[in-house]
Amino acid sequence: MTLTSSELETDYALDRAAIAHFAEHGFVKLKNVLSPETIAAYEPEITGKVIELNTQQLPLEERDTYGKAFLQVTNLWQHSEPVLEFVSSPRLARIAAQLLGVRSVRLYHDQALYKESGGGVTPWHADQYYWPFATDRCVTVWIPLQETPMEMGPLAFASGSHTFEHGRDLPISDESERVLQEALAAQSFAEISEPFDLGEVSYHLGWTFHHAAPNNTDVPRRVMTVIYVDAEMEIAPPVNTNQEADLKNWMPGNAAGDRVSSPLNPVLYSS
Repeated sequence: MTLTSSELETDYALDRAAIAHFAEHGFVKLKNVLSPETIAAYEPEITGKVIELNTQQLPLEERDTYGKAFLQVTNLWQHSEPVLEFVSSPRLARIAAQLLGVRSVRLYHDQALYKESGGGVTPWHADQYYWPFATDRCVTVWIPLQETPMEMGPLAFASGSHTFEHGRDLPISDESERVLQEALAAQSFAEISEPFDLGEVSYHLGWTFHHAAPNNTDVPRRVMTVIYVDAEMEIAPPVNTNQEADLKNWMPGNAAGDRVSSPLNPVLYSS
C-alpha cells in the first residue's frame, strides 16, 4: 500500500469556489480527489471486509426499504490496517476541515454502503437525524470505489436543504421518501443527481437531505464513507433512540455535554 498511501497523505488543492459552493448548497462534488491507482489498491480490502463482516442474510425481496437500499458495514477501520490507513487519510480529513471552516476534525465513524445489483431506492433523509451533535459542523465524504453512472444509483442532493428544518425528525423510511420528496419539491430545492467519475467524491453536511436511486446494473455499487466532526464538537442530549445508540456505539464513555473524545474518535487533521 505504500505507493498509494502517500497520495492519502498529500494535500488536495481545494479552491475557494468549492468551499463557497459547499456553504451555499450544503454539499460539493470534487473531481480527482483519489487516483484510480489508489482506489484499485484499497477497494479489494474494503470489499473483502464488507463481505466478511456483513450481517444481512435475508434475500433482497424479504427486506424492508432500508435493508433493500444497501449493505451497511460500520467501522471497518477496526478490522483492517489498510482500511485504517484509508479512513485516516489526512488528505480527505483536511478537505473536511476546510469545508467546515474548523481548525481540526475527528473521526466519527466510517460506513461502507454497498448497493447490491437490484438494490432499491435509498429514501430521502438527513444523516444528522442519527447523530447527537450540538452543532451542524459534521460532514460525510462519499467515495465511490468505481465509476458510478446514473443507472447504478449515485448519491443525489437537495441543493440548499441544509437550511430546511422540516423532516429532520424522520429516519430513513418509506415515510421519509414520501414526505421529503413532497416538502423539498414544494420549497423548490433543486435535486442534483449526477454520475460520479472514478476518483470523484462528494462531501455533504449532516443536515443536507439526500437520497439515491436503485442500482439497475448487474454489479454492486461499492461506496466507502467517512464521517468527520469538528474536533471541538459537544455531544447534545439524544432526542431519539437512534441517537442514544450512536452515542453508545460510536462515542463509548462519552455523555451528553462532553466534547467528543472517545478512543473511537481520534483527531484526523489539525491545522
